[in-house]
Amino acid sequence: MATGKVYVETTAPNPKAPWFNVPSPNLDRVRFTIKVTEVLLSFVAFILEEVVNSCLSCAALYFFEFVSCTAFLFTLLLLVLLSTTLHTRVGITCWPSLDFVYTGGVALLFLIASIIFASDNGGTSLERSVVAFGFLATIVFVVDLIMFVKSRGFPFKKDGKSETSNGGPVSVEAPPEAERLNVEAGRAE
Repeated sequence: MATGKVYVETTAPNPKAPWFNVPSPNLDRVRFTIKVTEVLLSFVAFILEEVVNSCLSCAALYFFEFVSCTAFLFTLLLLVLLSTTLHTRVGITCWPSLDFVYTGGVALLFLIASIIFASDNGGTSLERSVVAFGFLATIVFVVDLIMFVKSRGFPFKKDGKSETSNGGPVSVEAPPEAERLNVEAGRAE
């Protein structure tokens, strides 16, 4: 078949397409760097927390462990998805909203976990460094939120200025026609 060859050639994937895509519609270079910093600080906070041998009130330590480990793993996953072409295969179309809500939620959880662990620990230098990395991670997550709003606007705004659809700008629809087409046809009959 002659059409089979044309069809295969035009629909074959581009083998030279890059899998790593920064900057992208969902993640610019500055926020990519901030997200890498979030991953590193979350990881360091988690590792330092794991090194703590004894605790006065282990609930505070375990909550900090949960938050730091969750932040590390899910921020790493989000970073990989947004900086590669994998985000197109997941089936999620609201990446800006997801990124904003996730980053805000983790910032709040890190702040709460750091405050709780700072108020209820043995006072060792290791525990103080865990708390310090928790607060540093909180600050970086908040900076990420600020940079998100500065570059993209608030993702849930409904005034049409900063809302996006599937990573690109929303197209403005034309106003409806003022005249009806059948009015002229009705008069002619």
